Amino acid sequence: MAKTDIKVLALDLDGTLTNDQKEITPRTRAALDAALAQGVTVVLASGRPTAGVTPVARELGLGQPGRAGMILSYNGGAIVDCAPGSRVLWQQVLPAPMVPALCAFAASQNVAIVTYNDTGVVTERPEDPWAQKEGFTNKLPMIGVENLAAYVNYPVNKMLITLDPLRLRGVLQAGEAKFAGQIDLYPSSPFFIEAVPLGVAKDRSLAALLDRMGLAPRQLMACGDGMNDRSMIRYAGVGVAMANAAGPVKAAANYVTAADNNHDGVAEAIERFILQ
Repeated sequence: MAKTDIKVLALDLDGTLTNDQKEITPRTRAALDAALAQGVTVVLASGRPTAGVTPVARELGLGQPGRAGMILSYNGGAIVDCAPGSRVLWQQVLPAPMVPALCAFAASQNVAIVTYNDTGVVTERPEDPWAQKEGFTNKLPMIGVENLAAYVNYPVNKMLITLDPLRLRGVLQAGEAKFAGQIDLYPSSPFFIEAVPLGVAKDRSLAALLDRMGLAPRQLMACGDGMNDRSMIRYAGVGVAMANAAGPVKAAANYVTAADNNHDGVAEAIERFILQ
């Protein structure tokens, strides 16, 4: 593949673009700046909510003149243009009745559940240590409400059950039995269970974006490390797994970086496939 064929670069954040301190290192930033200067559109593709990705987009200057960028949030539940105005280009939302149903399920299991508003992580249990991990990852405040189901009067792309890892398997199995055929539930970490609309995945939203841009999958490079990155890695013309990725993620990739997320794996991929 000619390096100039890549027009869109999709990057997972945690464990891929950022190091373990949630920082973008200087070499990776320089490689991204060079790719943007060549006219490549950078898509920040994350399970985080839009508000949790926005600070990273701002740090990179995405949406400024000559720096085309998009936020793909909620594991593909929404795509937002970083250009001024933050226009939602594509999204999938949970059916409204699922919000109270998921809240009731979490209460029956005695675990926390969170969702998001424009400024933070919303939950009935803001002091829950597992829920607080979501606030830390996204650098967003925890917002405590008395009744989450009553509070949510807006479209929701995702809800997140947070819990002790020892309880994950049992709660997940109970949730899958209760909500089969209505929504998708899957673990995104040892202490998180994602609740998303049926069929939400990073490849599906990237396909919608490429169609909108008049581009083909061969013009996309996607980098990731997690199980939720496999679909976009398989879909992309150049699918890249970080050295720190799980085995099935590496198996889905065309290329596995020699360096991990703490040692500029993303820069390695950009330099190899996009830059000179």
